[in-house]
Amino acid sequence: MPSSQKSISAGARLRAALAAERPLQIPGAVNAYCARLAERAGFRALYLSGAGVANASLGLPDLALTTLSEVVEDLRRITGATNLPVLVDADTGWGSPLMVARAVRELERAGAAGCHLEDQIPAKRCGHRPGKVLAPVREMVSRLEAAAQARQDEDFLIVARTDALAVEGLEAALERARRYIEAGAEMIFLEAAASLDEFRRAAELGVPILANLTEFGRTPLFTLPELRSAGVAALIYPLSAFRAMSRAAERVFEAIRSDGTQLGVLDMMQTRQELYAVLGYREWEEQLDRFLQQAETEG
Repeated sequence: MPSSQKSISAGARLRAALAAERPLQIPGAVNAYCARLAERAGFRALYLSGAGVANASLGLPDLALTTLSEVVEDLRRITGATNLPVLVDADTGWGSPLMVARAVRELERAGAAGCHLEDQIPAKRCGHRPGKVLAPVREMVSRLEAAAQARQDEDFLIVARTDALAVEGLEAALERARRYIEAGAEMIFLEAAASLDEFRRAAELGVPILANLTEFGRTPLFTLPELRSAGVAALIYPLSAFRAMSRAAERVFEAIRSDGTQLGVLDMMQTRQELYAVLGYREWEEQLDRFLQQAETEG
């Protein structure tokens, strides 16, 4: 990390990004290399999706099958590869309020800039799937209180996600959001919103609103001007790059298997030189050469 950023916490960097860009675009990165690509594209922050960890790292569906340690492992790799602040999907917190507190401390130590907690029961489902069951309001309030008390950096961002819109309707979701703000949430994640008016109503709560622009879900793929006019402060694109990467991988595997060669899909691939540019390969290689030459000289 550049020396100018060493003293600036991840949470402070995320807050600075939120102040500099409205709405702040936060793409999902499923691994460290994707994080590098997003940084090169000019994004100011990154998102680590729970579904991304489950799907990309473990080959599992997004059904509360990941553990805190698995999320932290992916997070450490990403924060080790980029200076961008990372907002982390903490699902329902992996247990009791005590576990939520531990999760916040572990995520913070691994370099997270903030996390969001959701108000489903622990046996959660994807926010854009049917069958979601909400936790009691008091249970979610306890999760948020534990998270706010546990953070070491006051700039670590606590986000409350409510799935109540699809289950109980807008008014119930807004009432839950009010309770969550009282408990320490500094941003509300209104999951599965289907209209700009729903975001406008949420923006009246007086805290920043986060929108989820996941593809093929309940939320239309609104434009930046539309969301800005609705008062949305930040947008996540949890699996956009991962979906595209997966489709490309399918086509490459199919071509190699059917054609016996990859010649027909070379135009889909990043070149070796492009890969090296992202990784700073030449600089690493030159550093290795200097070490070897120094060892030779001293030997």
